[in-house]
Amino acid sequence: MTAPQIDSIDSLAEGLSGYLEKQQINQVRRAYYYAEQAHEGQLRRSGERYITHPLQVAEILSRMHMDHQSLMAAMLHDVIEDTGITKTAVKTQFGNTVAEMVDGVSKLSRIKFRSQAEAQAENFQKMAMAMSRDLRVIMVKLADRLHNMRTIRALPPDKRRRKARETLEIYAPIANRLGMNEMRIEFEELSFEAMYPLRFRRIGAAVRKVRGNRKEVVTKIQTSLEACLEREGLPGRTIGREKHLYSIYDKMRSKRKSFAEIMDVYAFRIIVDRVDTCYRVLGAVHSLYKPVPGRFKDYIAIPKANGYQALHTTLFGMHGLPIEIQIRTEEMEAMANNGIAAHWLYKSSEDLPSNAHVRAREWVNGLLEMQQSAGNSLEFIEHVKIDLFPDEIYVFTPKGEIFELPVGSTPVDFAYAIHTDVGSTCVACRIERRLAPLSEPLESGQTVEILTAPGHKPNPAWLSFVVTAKARTSIRHFLKNQKQSESTALGRRLLTKALASFGTSLDKLSREAVSTLLEQLRLDSLNRLFGEIGLGNRMSHLMAQRLIDLNENPTGAELKGDLLVRDAQSSVMNYARCCCPIPGDRIIGYISAERGLVIHTDDCNNVADLRANPEKWVEVNWDPEIQGEFSVEVRVELEHQRGIIAVLATAITGAEANIEKISTAERDAHFSMVNLLINVRNRVHLARVMRKIRMIKAVTRVTRVKSRKVRKPSGRTEATTIH
Repeated sequence: MTAPQIDSIDSLAEGLSGYLEKQQINQVRRAYYYAEQAHEGQLRRSGERYITHPLQVAEILSRMHMDHQSLMAAMLHDVIEDTGITKTAVKTQFGNTVAEMVDGVSKLSRIKFRSQAEAQAENFQKMAMAMSRDLRVIMVKLADRLHNMRTIRALPPDKRRRKARETLEIYAPIANRLGMNEMRIEFEELSFEAMYPLRFRRIGAAVRKVRGNRKEVVTKIQTSLEACLEREGLPGRTIGREKHLYSIYDKMRSKRKSFAEIMDVYAFRIIVDRVDTCYRVLGAVHSLYKPVPGRFKDYIAIPKANGYQALHTTLFGMHGLPIEIQIRTEEMEAMANNGIAAHWLYKSSEDLPSNAHVRAREWVNGLLEMQQSAGNSLEFIEHVKIDLFPDEIYVFTPKGEIFELPVGSTPVDFAYAIHTDVGSTCVACRIERRLAPLSEPLESGQTVEILTAPGHKPNPAWLSFVVTAKARTSIRHFLKNQKQSESTALGRRLLTKALASFGTSLDKLSREAVSTLLEQLRLDSLNRLFGEIGLGNRMSHLMAQRLIDLNENPTGAELKGDLLVRDAQSSVMNYARCCCPIPGDRIIGYISAERGLVIHTDDCNNVADLRANPEKWVEVNWDPEIQGEFSVEVRVELEHQRGIIAVLATAITGAEANIEKISTAERDAHFSMVNLLINVRNRVHLARVMRKIRMIKAVTRVTRVKSRKVRKPSGRTEATTIH
């Protein structure tokens, strides 16, 4: 699949001479020498000189016949990010267009992000903005990622898996969305091998073994198809389609099918000269073998979102073997493999944009609209991921206009697809002329009429059933704007009340204290702070305490470790049930919109999942004077004896601790496990209680349960850790 690599600029220039002018090739050469000098002394992880990477990226683009500016951007795509050269310097040397493309591909490497996910999201958002100005940016980025995936073995395993997952989630779907099937397949195969090398090798070995057994059957079917076309006088060539390893693995996992079930299907592609021949071939193969009902799709009349066109049908072949057939013209075959790249690869003399190019432009414009409505980059990239995985249905307006939507779409999704204003003001719908609920899933071929009312507003309940990214972002955008004024007013009241509990008010605080806090929280106004408090993203009690501390100490640098836990029972603090922190434990606080500030031990298993949102964490300490009792879980292993539970309870109460809850489980015929939830004052008190328990003769082991299983909303459970 991977083309042989070129090893010099001269080899590349020789290939470019077939479609570029000499002057343009010289400009590509100049960009190469400039990049070579900029990357002087830099090596790739594989040990090769760094310049080999931009050269290979340009070579990938040259195979698509990309223009000289794209090739120059490919040569220079890492100079802003990895060397001291600025965008201005690139612009001075090579012009504004090339500089903008290079900047669009470059990562935001000089900004520090709170997490890997945020960095990925921000970088993709930046690239989407550049794509909206120039579609060639995404071509350079895809070629860059493809070469990185081809050389991924040089990376350590954890980085390899992370890059492969990102490629499967973002870049392979983008290649698919742009109709670049060959690149998508290579992305998927390379990612699959990097993420699951053992599975990749096993499926590969199984496919090679089966291929030998299937050869005779494939030849028979192909011969019968070719004989059928010849009898009917239909010109065309028949190709047996190979199943790719990732495609097999994905079907086995998602459709819960065995390897044998997937390999039982025989797939062929018939390529003809004209569109009308496609339909005649369809009739011919349907007369040769019986078609499977409901398995025919006409993507010629209604192309896919990425411009893909073909007729798909499934037949009952000899001995009942299922045969999948794709019928398309030579032009459709080229478009299916190259997609948007065909705009450059098969450019006509009129230089008119191709169907795939127009659709790609529409998709990028849709991305831009989503980006403007999304609350932040993380929300934006989640919507993009949803948008990149559509199984399409086709529905019609009453005037016969076709709209393409993901499977599961509702009339609300359809309304937003027509226009944002239609979606926002829709009140009812008619599906096939009958009134229907707005939440009813649509099916292909239906005619849908949307009824609107001026002044109507989106309903928050719609978020529970809409599936398109455009509908979701538009509804959220409206609700956020509506909530903003309400949450700002609520946040002001909550902060005023919290400050009053400390005996002060906003008017009594210095302007410097407020400005410093806003700067440290990266908020641009006091109203934004009120809004954050009102939405539950920040705690009024904590913000009040920070403001007071800054007011007393204006030069205080960082606000870390300054929140003290002073009470066993508090309306603004909760103690995590998973790890049961007690005074003396090292602790950390997590701001939860539902429960306020939740205190965990810093080694709690559940903390790892929550670390993805560092802005939600607060460093906390126990007040040295803290009073009260705290729940803690203890596990006791003991021998069966009559009255042992009573002895255990007496020992615990003798150590001045209370038992909240007790449960037993029989380990075997001689030993039992007793779980106790007891109230203690601190770690010292707990140690005294555990010492008392150990003194009981029947007890073989006493441990504190530090992280017990906590049921997550998705149904997953966390592992138990005992200390």
